[in-house]
Amino acid sequence: MQYTLGKLFTICEWIMKLAYVNLLWLLFTVAGLIVFGFMPATVSLFTIVRKWQMKETEVPVWDTFLSIYKKEFTKSNLLGFILVICAGFILLDLHFVNGLEGGLQLLFFVPMLIISAIYFITLMYLFPVYVHYDLRVTEYIKNSCLLGILNLHLTLIIAASAGSIIFLLLYSPAFIPFFSAVSITWILMYGGMYSFRKIEASKSQFRHSGLSRHI
Repeated sequence: MQYTLGKLFTICEWIMKLAYVNLLWLLFTVAGLIVFGFMPATVSLFTIVRKWQMKETEVPVWDTFLSIYKKEFTKSNLLGFILVICAGFILLDLHFVNGLEGGLQLLFFVPMLIISAIYFITLMYLFPVYVHYDLRVTEYIKNSCLLGILNLHLTLIIAASAGSIIFLLLYSPAFIPFFSAVSITWILMYGGMYSFRKIEASKSQFRHSGLSRHI
């Protein structure tokens, strides 16, 4: 009975932790007027989830979240600006392709579909790479894309898992303020950590990219 109560207490504690950090993510995103708050708040969220997955369960959530938010505010927003520009070009190209007709449309549609898929693959690994490695802004994009393509089977599993979480959240919207971002973050970070362990098992494969772990 004591063992069962202990496990139940641990589960409840983790539910509270997950809800708390998700609410912090919402708060800091809104505090940055959403446009400037989303990137640093998401980086802070991924940082904490990474520490949890590395068994650093006693990390001070508020202090860590606030310090990372301030530290990465400018750099993360610069990265976000680049991502928005890239997304804008993709949407404009898709709009252009949609205006074509017949075989010409198909000729341009397939490459655009591939480019769009690569963009979303890059997004899936971007934040895990950001919080795990210390790189220049453009290198985050390059290495995220590389990781996603080299681990395509894992990428598909992560995408399916994240999609399932989104479906469940939409089916039960009451959980969105408490578990939306953190649940997706957990899946993406878990997949990222798995990929990083594979890198560490074959360092020679990535030595040329100049990756260096955060201290």
